[in-house]
Amino acid sequence: MRLPFTLLIDPVPADSLQQDFSDTFHEMESTAPALRVGELSTQRGDGIFETLAVVDGHPQEVEPHISRLRNSARICELPVPNAEQWRAAIAYAVSRIPQRGEIALKFVLSRGVEHGPAPTAWLHAAAASDFTAVRANGVRVITLDRGYPRGAAEKAPWLLMGAKTLSYAVNMAAIREAHRRGADDTIFLTTDGFVMEGPTSSVVLRINGEYVTPAPSGAILHGTTQQSMFDYLRAQGSRVEYRDVTLKELRHADAAWLVSSVRLAVSVVALDGEPFPADQALTDALNAYLLGRTA
Repeated sequence: MRLPFTLLIDPVPADSLQQDFSDTFHEMESTAPALRVGELSTQRGDGIFETLAVVDGHPQEVEPHISRLRNSARICELPVPNAEQWRAAIAYAVSRIPQRGEIALKFVLSRGVEHGPAPTAWLHAAAASDFTAVRANGVRVITLDRGYPRGAAEKAPWLLMGAKTLSYAVNMAAIREAHRRGADDTIFLTTDGFVMEGPTSSVVLRINGEYVTPAPSGAILHGTTQQSMFDYLRAQGSRVEYRDVTLKELRHADAAWLVSSVRLAVSVVALDGEPFPADQALTDALNAYLLGRTA
């Protein structure tokens, strides 16, 4: 059992009745050449991906991640992944990596080689970064204009805003801008002042005792960890809601979190340079719950 671990996958059609996929999996040395020069994932970012956490040998949120991968494929007009094959690939990888600690497992589906016959797919597992400090101390956040009004995704579906694509240059640029301004992370806004999401996270607010996240849409991904957070909050008797959220509501919220699959839940402790109220006790409870999941 070793890290990093890389597995190339020969994708089968979504409607294939195949049940044994072992002959479609090919282990690779992570330092060995694996992609061709004409690969469109590297040339154009033309592909989709998901990243899930594996905690002490338990892959988390497998079904929501596979479902979102399939939805991204439909939006991008890629061959829809065979869910059984991807479940098998994840299980195969988990059986070959360390069974202790936190691991980030990323799986990718690309349009393949230009003018080639088939898509390219692979899975890569690596040790997760140590997020202990940021989970305990929170993040300083700035708001940035995403450059689109609310409703842009529905009016211009070719923007692929509801897909989790490999084209993450804008997202990474937003995080660099946050660092230039002395912050840690970003919350995107529409041009007309509605809260969207972070570059790599979902946004959850507590407003008058209710937990609110921007409604998933063609422009906002339905966060897998946000769904788990809402499951926990409902079980505790709290009210949760999906709806439009304005910048004014964000600024006056009782507390706010950025949530994602590997970093998990982190409190917002500053917003646009001003201190922001945080509920660290709840953050600790959320992360204990999220780390303790076995599925």
